[in-house]
Amino acid sequence: MPLLFSYGTLQKESVQLSTFGRLLPGWRDELTGAALSQVPIDDPQLAAAASMTHHANVNFTGNQSDRVAGTVLDVTEAELQAADGYEAPAAYERVAATLASGRQAWVYVHNGRLR
Repeated sequence: MPLLFSYGTLQKESVQLSTFGRLLPGWRDELTGAALSQVPIDDPQLAAAASMTHHANVNFTGNQSDRVAGTVLDVTEAELQAADGYEAPAAYERVAATLASGRQAWVYVHNGRLR
């Protein structure tokens, strides 16, 4: 099964239930060589629905001492596709990354195109 690293809303039980129909098994890990940043939400309806003005994002710095804490989620291929649908409206794309544990996981990063 694929692994998905979440540093944001996909860690929330309510988001998992609405996106996947279940709570996902997961464990803590860190994304190395990355730092947290914020992306403004420019769609007022999306901001209101999310009750946020900014999305979390990671920027890859290449500095292995930079770390972003999060949760590794064990997902099915169908759930990975559902996560793609959840993240696409916020202009995120899925990329492969190596975590502090050495595991390979997918992670969503903002693609730079604000919506």
